[in-house]
Amino acid sequence: MKRSTFIQQAGLLTAGMFINKTVLAAIDERVTQRPALGKRNFTSTAVEDAIKQFKAKVSNKELAWMFENCFPNTLDTTIFYSVTDGKPDTYVITGDIDAMWLRDSSAQLWPYLTFIKKDKKLQQMVAGVINRQMQCVLKDPYANAFYKDATKVSEWKTDRTDMKPGIHERKWEIDSLCYPLRLSYHYWKNTGDVQPFDEHWKNGVKLILSTFKEQQRKTGKGSYHFQRVTNTPTDTLPMGGYGFPIKPTGLICSMFRPSDDATIYPFLIPSNFFAVVSLKQSAEMMQVLKESQLATELQSLATEVEQAIQKHGVVNHPYAGKIYAFEVDGFGNANMMDDANIPSLLALPYLEAVSTSDPIYQNTRRFVLSEHNPYFYKSQLAEGIGGPHVSRDGMIWPLSIISRGLTSTDEQEIKHCIQMLQATHAGKGFIHESFNKDNPADFTRNWFAWANTIFGEFLWKTFQQNPQLLNS
Repeated sequence: MKRSTFIQQAGLLTAGMFINKTVLAAIDERVTQRPALGKRNFTSTAVEDAIKQFKAKVSNKELAWMFENCFPNTLDTTIFYSVTDGKPDTYVITGDIDAMWLRDSSAQLWPYLTFIKKDKKLQQMVAGVINRQMQCVLKDPYANAFYKDATKVSEWKTDRTDMKPGIHERKWEIDSLCYPLRLSYHYWKNTGDVQPFDEHWKNGVKLILSTFKEQQRKTGKGSYHFQRVTNTPTDTLPMGGYGFPIKPTGLICSMFRPSDDATIYPFLIPSNFFAVVSLKQSAEMMQVLKESQLATELQSLATEVEQAIQKHGVVNHPYAGKIYAFEVDGFGNANMMDDANIPSLLALPYLEAVSTSDPIYQNTRRFVLSEHNPYFYKSQLAEGIGGPHVSRDGMIWPLSIISRGLTSTDEQEIKHCIQMLQATHAGKGFIHESFNKDNPADFTRNWFAWANTIFGEFLWKTFQQNPQLLNS
């Protein structure tokens, strides 16, 4: 089922109020929204200790309640851990959809990496995700989401592309291949453990590299094409399923955005930035693994894409000056916007793609958080970025508010982001995919684990660096 169909209508709010008296009473009781201990899919002692520490020291009880609900949500509800052929194997659903996105599964586990040194069980579970992800990549590097059951046939089986059993959806997105590399690299950095990075993993990296090169489209359109019979234009590709034309520049084509919406111009700049970071990280790992030739090839592509971004991905905007474009085509055309999902232009420092002090990034940030971004929405309740995925104007994605907070160096801006998130969860104690800027009780996706967990990551980072911001 399409993500945006999970829409929760909880009734209109009176003007100027975020939640009604019944909801306020429920919050006052602060009953945990977590599953009972015996019904949780996975438990980490290190994460539980962090929750206890946060609750004990944060005086804002609603935030403490939300942190307890949200931060362990991935572990509580979406993890399916096992051992297969002597290796850890972890399947991770997104929440309300029983499928494993390469992007979401990586992002859902990301906030726990700092705890894996303290928790061997947690470390093994993350290693299992790495193993499962490379299994998925080797099955089809162009697919974005997979099933645990390799024989299961998707509801999207009629898509006009090379669908195989075990694949939920086959939308080609650069970030789908970057996220597993990011998870692998930082797992290694946090543990020093190289056990997951065997020949199976190396073969996955080689396939990622060749896929990226194919999608530079220097000698043709490549093997990937996609069309869907749909009334939603962003769910299919034009021009025989190959997307709109490009002129080869060294950049990599991404036919879909991380929101799973089709690109307009296939050179998606935030995802190309992400590819540069991931390729460099993989090159560093390959040197350690004594794969010097592969390391050289990875670094060479990273350098080529990085140079192409600076040559073709920087434009002059009449409001913000020199900024990074969202999408370009190599012919000189650019799509000037930002989407809420990560990677986004706003989230580039979060992905270690640019420094927050980069003047072009600062100009870009000013643009995407302004009315000049067609998907920036603002009301008396909140402001943030949405996108066409939900198919309605005025739907803010909390991911954009969280990205803004995670990449801010301004305490007042961080505090503002926290206050908006606290004010717009509609009394549920969880973070949603999107909400109506004028009515947070009108939201999509009641159970979206990535949004919950990254919200917990944002609060935990603030707790570590600026705890006073949590005690308002």
